[in-house]
Parts: sequence; structure tokens; C-alpha cells
Amino acid sequence: MATHNLLLLPGDGIGPEVMAEVKRVIDFFNKTGPDRFTFEEGLVGGACYDAHKVSITDATMEKAKAADAVIFGSVGGPQWDKVPYDVRPEAGLLRLRKDLALYANLRPAVTYPALADASSLKRELVEGLDIMILRELTGGVYFGEPKTITDLGNGQKRAIDTQVYDTYEIERIGRVAFELARKRRNKVTSMEKRNVMKSGLLWNEVITALHAREFKDVTLEHQLADSGGMQLVRNPKQFDVIVTDNLFGDMLSDIAAMLTGSLGMLASASLGEVDPKTRKRKALYEPVHGSAPDIAGKGLANPIAMIASFGMALRYSFDMGKQADMIDAAIAATLDKGIRTGDIAAPGEKSVSTADMGSAILAEMEKLSA
Repeated sequence: MATHNLLLLPGDGIGPEVMAEVKRVIDFFNKTGPDRFTFEEGLVGGACYDAHKVSITDATMEKAKAADAVIFGSVGGPQWDKVPYDVRPEAGLLRLRKDLALYANLRPAVTYPALADASSLKRELVEGLDIMILRELTGGVYFGEPKTITDLGNGQKRAIDTQVYDTYEIERIGRVAFELARKRRNKVTSMEKRNVMKSGLLWNEVITALHAREFKDVTLEHQLADSGGMQLVRNPKQFDVIVTDNLFGDMLSDIAAMLTGSLGMLASASLGEVDPKTRKRKALYEPVHGSAPDIAGKGLANPIAMIASFGMALRYSFDMGKQADMIDAAIAATLDKGIRTGDIAAPGEKSVSTADMGSAILAEMEKLSA
């Protein structure tokens, strides 16, 4: 029986509410075993700024580095819009990604059968959808230097952001994509803009060479990122694993998210390198829905994405695929019964609270474990 150490960072807005449901899931697995979980909690984002005038403290960062996985809620809200840029709530998440070297962001887009009609696309386009967007997370234009705004005089300014990728950065994210595909439907689509960007040319070249050298058994196709975005809303089920850079991954994963009908349904994982000695990797798991300050504290938030994020931790950090499958099955069964929070309820349909949705999912887990 293994014991896994977690750091829970609820954050701002609806983060604490949805994290409370994860704690209930952790309690469930601690009772049913075989593995056990211990956890500490910390402040991040606006909550940390209010307490310490930074978005994450050095002490919390050390706890994140020591943890087997970080479970993250959300950060941000209008009350922190005017705080200094370097201590804004989002800076806490960026520091976690940077200091833990979390370079691979996994964003599954799954449409549960009971929610196929909630998508903005026709049912036949999204029913049964199960794709994975793999976004490179620590390079590219978000981190490249120089990154400046220069005053040119006469009322003119010039802003510069720099897109930078090295071969090793592309290879390591490509390797994650091919390995993921081998466990799914064995297909990778690499997206870039090689027609106008030098970084896109290198991306295409490195992915192609990696495929030929190590992953010939996996189907590889290349698409320009803008065309790929069009195809995501035209025929999303043609894809299995999509791998792309930081900028395009940011946009394409949000497009894919809306295919499922609600951001409240979608989990994500951010993974670092596997330690060759321990065979473990740094990892952070979070829902993609953000802090939703308009409904914070009202018990209206959908906890499914947060619970599913913990499910991804079971799968990718702790080799607990059976338990992760149980969470997925319990969510699907709950939805099949017509239980809905407000974000996924049809007009006029009854909706339940955050805690009620958590209770319904736990009840299904109890049945599955019996």
C-alpha cells in the first residue's frame, strides 16, 4: 500500500468550493484503499496576495516541489485587477509551471453522451468525442526574449514578443504525444504555422524526424494551426492526439473545450520530466474553467472538472488507472441520471448545488466499488 503526498491549492473564486469536493473523493479512496493520500493546503493567487503581497510564497513553492502532485483550483478576480503585474494572481500559476518545469499540458476534450446536446455543434459531430490537446507549456512566445514595450516618441510605442523553440523542447513534447497516442487510437496530429513562421518549420522538421526515428507505428499527420482550428469545429472526431506549441495550444484547447458544451466539464494535467532515478515526475492538475467570480461563494459551481482533474492525477502520477476509470464512470452515470449544475442544465431544467453534484458522483463511486 503506497501513500501519496498532495499539495492542494484551492486559490480564488470557485476554487475552494470545487476543491472541497475533491477532498471528499480523497476521503473515499482513503477509506477504500489500497493506496492512501495525505495532503497539505496552501494559498495561491489573489488569496495569497491578500495575505502576503505575492501570488505564491517561497514556502509554498517548496511544498509544491516536495509533493507527489499539486491539485490546483483557480486564481484571479476583478478585485486584483490593479495589483502590480509581477504579483498578479496568474503569476502564481506561471511560477508553479516554471519552477516545476511543467512542459506538457494535457487537455482532454470528452463529450459525455448525456451532454451531447449541450454543445454548440450538432450532436452527430460531438457525440462520443474523445480527443487530447497536448500543449507545450514552458516555451514559445509566452516566455521568449526579448519581450518589451519601447517608447518610440511622438505618441508611438513598439511591443515585441519573441517566439523561441529549441530542438529538445519540441522533441520532448512530441515524445509525450506519441506515447499518449499509443495508449489511445494511435494517431498524432502536429499543428504549427510552417508557412509563415521559422519556428513552425523547425517544429515540423523535429516532429517528423522523431516520428521516423522512434514512433513509426503511430500515424502522424501535419496541419497548419489555423486550418486545424477550422477542422476542430468542422469534424472534431477525426483527431486523436493534437500536439502544438504554447500559443496555438492555448487557443486550440479552448476551442476544443467548447465542443463539450461547458468549461465546467474539462480537466487538465501539466507534467514535467520523468526522474530517471525515482521514475516520478512533477505534475499539477487543474480544471480549465477559471475562478468564475460571478458565482463564487454561491454553491453553484460545477465540480466535475475539478474531480476529473484529480482523476487525471490518479492516472498520470500514481498509476491508478482503475480508480481513474471509476471516477470517469461515476461522472457519466451521474449525468445519465439527469443531474445537472446550472452551467449544463437546459433552460427550465432543475439544477443542483456544487455539493449535491459531488454527493451524486460519490454515490455512484460507492456503487462501483461495492
